[in-house]
Amino acid sequence: MENKDIFTNMQALETQMGKVHGDLSSLMLEVKKLVEENQRLRLENEQLRKILKRESTEGPLPMPASVRTDSPVPAGKEAIDVVGEGYDNLARLYHEGFHICNVYYGHLRTEGDCLFCLSFLNK
Repeated sequence: MENKDIFTNMQALETQMGKVHGDLSSLMLEVKKLVEENQRLRLENEQLRKILKRESTEGPLPMPASVRTDSPVPAGKEAIDVVGEGYDNLARLYHEGFHICNVYYGHLRTEGDCLFCLSFLNK
């Protein structure tokens, strides 16, 4: 083999190694994203299991007065109860670790309190 052939082969090998390195970097980023998503889903699943376990021991939630047909409460009173009940449900969801703000609604809170959620609860 001549020196020129050796040099050409070394350049081709270097180019191939660069491509393999780039592909490996891309795969590592994808694996990192998948691991982070997996961890987030595990936390969310754990939270949901706790909620389900707690609700199954407490029994079914009572039906709102506005849904019941046999409710003795006057029509004006129903609207007030439903608003209060909705607020209580949102507050419960927030304290269980979920966002209730319009920015991240339904996502698991992993970084502590959310200012958007807190401002929503204070309205």
